[in-house]
Amino acid sequence: MKNTDLVKDSIGSNKAAEENAVSAPVADKPKAVDKIEEMFKAGAHFGYSRSSRHPKMKKFLFGLRNNVDVFDLEKTKQKLDEAAKIMENLGKEKKAVLFVGTKTGIKELPEKYAREISMPYVTQRWLGGILTNFKSIKSRRDYMEDLIKKRDSGELGKYVKKERTRIEKKISRLKYYFSGMETLKTLPSVLVIIDTKDEKNAVAEAKKMAIPAIGIMNSDCNLEDAVYPVPANDNSISSIGYLLSELVEAYKKGLKGAEKEEEKTVENAAKNEAADK
Repeated sequence: MKNTDLVKDSIGSNKAAEENAVSAPVADKPKAVDKIEEMFKAGAHFGYSRSSRHPKMKKFLFGLRNNVDVFDLEKTKQKLDEAAKIMENLGKEKKAVLFVGTKTGIKELPEKYAREISMPYVTQRWLGGILTNFKSIKSRRDYMEDLIKKRDSGELGKYVKKERTRIEKKISRLKYYFSGMETLKTLPSVLVIIDTKDEKNAVAEAKKMAIPAIGIMNSDCNLEDAVYPVPANDNSISSIGYLLSELVEAYKKGLKGAEKEEEKTVENAAKNEAADK
């Protein structure tokens, strides 16, 4: 089905489309269904009002419906495919990807999909220096992990109650900032950012460190804030969930490819060793 046909059929309310998208879990989507139709069902085509539009986003828009920008999902698909290919290559190389999304209402999504591939995530607040002062941030995170280890092993039992309470509060405070970054052992190769306008601090640090970003970006975002922009609804659980699932599946595909190559290398080494004997 063409994007134009889908848009013509979408003049119903945004709310109805969102409810329909949420009622059909992304995980159960049939793989044979065209991606454009899947994105449409997830509400990925809804932008913001025209007055909020960033000028550079115009080329990815199909038009207006009820004064709301509508994305050209054919172009969105092209950009999503490009980003997915990057994720697949990262999977093949087993590179680190940092997921960032701190907006209220969508925080569980970057955490959910990052965990699927054992990657770090930031969902509470972007702590200044995560990238630009990585050594110091890593030191604080290691300190948190050490405190948690001591608590869980009972080592804190030697302290008086007042001191244990103080340490527990410190652990809670550190977990607020660093929870999700336990697997971030080195600087990430790529950031996956939900709403680059909202996550301007993460964008600024990524640019400063020359770390590319894949950005799920609504019509109010500046395309220059991501090396691999995915123009789509960045304010809907169903839309974000669909787009993240595609990116994560691509990473998994890369991992499987790497595992097959490793198995082949081991098999060849074993054959060569047997031949030498």
